[in-house]
Amino acid sequence: MRRDRLMSWSMPVLGMIGTVLVWWAATVVFAIDPFLVPSPADVLASFTAQPGYLLEQSWVTLVETVEGFLLAVAVGIPIAVVIAMSKVLEQIVYPLLLIVNSVPKVAIAPILVVWMGFGQAPKIVMVFLLCFFPIVISTAAGLKSTPAELADLVKSLGSTRLQAFFKVRFPNALPQVMVGLKTAISLAVIGAVIAEFVGADAGLGFVIVQSGASADTALAFASMALLGVISIVLFYGLSALERILLPWVEDQR
Repeated sequence: MRRDRLMSWSMPVLGMIGTVLVWWAATVVFAIDPFLVPSPADVLASFTAQPGYLLEQSWVTLVETVEGFLLAVAVGIPIAVVIAMSKVLEQIVYPLLLIVNSVPKVAIAPILVVWMGFGQAPKIVMVFLLCFFPIVISTAAGLKSTPAELADLVKSLGSTRLQAFFKVRFPNALPQVMVGLKTAISLAVIGAVIAEFVGADAGLGFVIVQSGASADTALAFASMALLGVISIVLFYGLSALERILLPWVEDQR
């Protein structure tokens, strides 16, 4: 068990180190101009030149990401419950969800800026739009996957529909819910950056746009590396929460 846990942490770290080494070797062997692809040393130098500024922008993006994700959880899970409980509502709501999800979010971003201005609101809504669909779909699928024999057993014991939901259906759906949450948290960072590309005065997406305009490729890469760190921390934070709340899932794996 301890060895498996060590492997689960060490292998991703080794993979990242290997990727950085290959990247570094490629810039040296092929003599790639730093203007096109900076070396890891150039990116690190760009970060150390202004760490306070980049960390401040990282915090802006992180707050937008978390707030939009939590909003999607607060709205998406209740809607998924309603869909799972009613076949009629499922037939009504599912096509609408598919339509909203199929619209390219890059096309929505300028409209959100027109409606809400250049503050945090359009960024949070963009994150919400990207996270909402996977949360609803995974939660609804989990709620509808309750084994028939288990549902019949609870019904035979005289439980109410509400008791059956909270004691059987929702606990049984939690592993599937967590799959949706982990999918959504990966998309959340993308949503925040898309919104910052279109209209923002802060955030890592804003930094990437500005560094592209000034041809500071190293700063853009440093911002992208920080976005990767944010994604990894949020994803593995959810994974740790899953192990705490659902220890039996880890045992089954």
